[in-house]
Amino acid sequence: MLTKIDAQIIEGIAAGLSTVPVALRLNLGRQGVEYHVTSLLSKLKAPSRTALISRAYAMGVLNVGAWPPKVLEDFIK
Repeated sequence: MLTKIDAQIIEGIAAGLSTVPVALRLNLGRQGVEYHVTSLLSKLKAPSRTALISRAYAMGVLNVGAWPPKVLEDFIK
């Protein structure tokens, strides 16, 4: 299960955004986004951001065929 912020960060990364644009969209600091990314990497057992998004698609967390990328509501608590 992901928090709403975690879901928004995954969506941003999947859309190709770097840390600063994601931070601006979510009104967070750069370090706040990095904190959540590190947590997500650990939670999904991924070694990199690319692997994180790949794993999210493989697990069905991200809706395949949708643009912009969207986390399915079933995975948000």
